[in-house]
Amino acid sequence: MNSTDQDREFTEEIRRIWNANAEWWDDRIGDGNEFQCELIEPTTESLLNLSKGDRILDIACGAGRFTRRMVELGAIVVAIDFSKRFIDRAKKRTPEGMTNIEYHLIDTTKEEQLLSLGINGFDAAVCTMALMDMETIEPLVQALAQLLKPGGRFVFSVSHPCFHSAEIQKFCEMHEQEAGRHIVRNGVKVSAYLTPFVRKTEGIIGQPETQYYFHRPLQILFEAAFAAGFVIDGFKEPGFGSTPETKKSLRWRDMPEIPPVLVVRMRLDKGN
Repeated sequence: MNSTDQDREFTEEIRRIWNANAEWWDDRIGDGNEFQCELIEPTTESLLNLSKGDRILDIACGAGRFTRRMVELGAIVVAIDFSKRFIDRAKKRTPEGMTNIEYHLIDTTKEEQLLSLGINGFDAAVCTMALMDMETIEPLVQALAQLLKPGGRFVFSVSHPCFHSAEIQKFCEMHEQEAGRHIVRNGVKVSAYLTPFVRKTEGIIGQPETQYYFHRPLQILFEAAFAAGFVIDGFKEPGFGSTPETKKSLRWRDMPEIPPVLVVRMRLDKGN
């Protein structure tokens, strides 16, 4: 999945798809859904540990929901996306008085575009549920090693590659125990993990166009960042947890032992 001329043509197809889906996505989850509100955003905020005045790079910002949240927490945010329609929607959603945001149309597969944002200009970077949408991540992490200040942190969230990929199947099955009682168990079946693959899928059922999903096992996902000088110092696997209302079904909420999301904090080694 290294960047090539063919990848760059592929990138344009991905851009076209996200431009086609942008407004539809924002209309449905722009104000938050259960994944964002309960799993992704609280965990990201915790690992990011913002201080007032931190300058943050928000990568693949979409319609800017988390961008605006970071500004509310006191950060100065440079938000980037390669979908013009997402950037336009983000600007439209930003209140006039919220001045600590800059929006830029940037392709994260182009290191030179990323570096134009300023060497050593950021205290931290965040990428929310987007690395699995990128056909190559090496240019991004290599650029981050230069964009972040020494000791700078990079927090990203992805669909959990072990349990929530385009090659898993959810199940809900009835089993008979030795005592003769029947119980229902639900979970996921994993048929492929170690080999990277790309497939088209739906992020939200019914979206205008299916999107590309790039599966990377953990060893490959982390390898690119290690090569750029990052180390992991935060790692969370948020799940919905058991509740009295938990049912036996195919919903993630009803699989409390299986985390659908992975959130990681990487820090730039001060020696780099």
